[in-house]
Amino acid sequence: MNAVLSASPPPCISDPSTFCFQVYSVTGNEWLAGSAGWLVTKPLRIILIVVIAFLVRYLTRRMIDRVTRLPSGNGRLPALLRPLRERAPEMLGAAVLERRRQRAKTIGSVLKSMATLIIYGTAFCLVVGELGYDLAPLIASAGIVGVALGFGAQNLVKDFLSGIFMMIEDQYGVGDVVDIGEATGTVEAVGLRITTLRDLQGTVWYVRNGEVLRVGNSSQGFAVAVVDVPLGYSADVDRASDVLAVAATKAAESEALAALVLEPPEMLGVEKVTPESIQLRLIVKVRPGKQWAVQRALRGQLLRALEDAGFEPPLGRFLSSPSVDK
Repeated sequence: MNAVLSASPPPCISDPSTFCFQVYSVTGNEWLAGSAGWLVTKPLRIILIVVIAFLVRYLTRRMIDRVTRLPSGNGRLPALLRPLRERAPEMLGAAVLERRRQRAKTIGSVLKSMATLIIYGTAFCLVVGELGYDLAPLIASAGIVGVALGFGAQNLVKDFLSGIFMMIEDQYGVGDVVDIGEATGTVEAVGLRITTLRDLQGTVWYVRNGEVLRVGNSSQGFAVAVVDVPLGYSADVDRASDVLAVAATKAAESEALAALVLEPPEMLGVEKVTPESIQLRLIVKVRPGKQWAVQRALRGQLLRALEDAGFEPPLGRFLSSPSVDK
């Protein structure tokens, strides 16, 4: 073996710019000098790649934590959410903060996972390249495995993708009253895979995001309180309408409802005629999520106003709007 190595010394030992030459000048061993790349250079490069990957991942996660952290004390949006549209209703401060915290935390976790996958994936490819392996068959095999896993876990992937877009678009959040088909209630938690909400009976529903085909949100922008008032056939409809309009306006301007009502009440007139009564409809534009409280308050005021004006109750009873009371 030594005779063979002596007969054909590695050409790098004659190049002073190479690490091979430095090793040969110190040890005088041609084999060790020729193997310096595998024994020293490549391990050092691999270690350097791994260290840089860990460092870049650590700095990236720290940066994501910084832009997703809620500023303390002022209730401002995290830096990550400022470019995104927010549809949070005007609720209690704690609910808004919890909504923002969950949204920022979930989006941040997605960014961390993507960053980890990209950084470690790149480092793995560089390490395999340093070892001298061809990456093409490995990438092809990884693609086949990825397709197989995608088919096997397509429902899980669907849930996660739906959760990501739902978070980015802020379709609903903590504190919103939503109707998602199978369940209606107040959202308690929002995740990438599962949305948790509680209905009127106190039942907690866990809904997969991928199964949500449509969402009715009662807590965005504004809401409309609708009250249907029944009258007997012998009642003066025009006079009753005037009485209800005045009573609704006074109730909307009262201390209890003034902060909830956005616009003056509007008397629409006769809505429906049933065998028992004539129904008059009145609507009020209110703050999101407050329509049910306003409806309950208006019912009492309107019923009292009709009684004070001398109107007899019909055979039916005082009706509410077709929506479900909260």
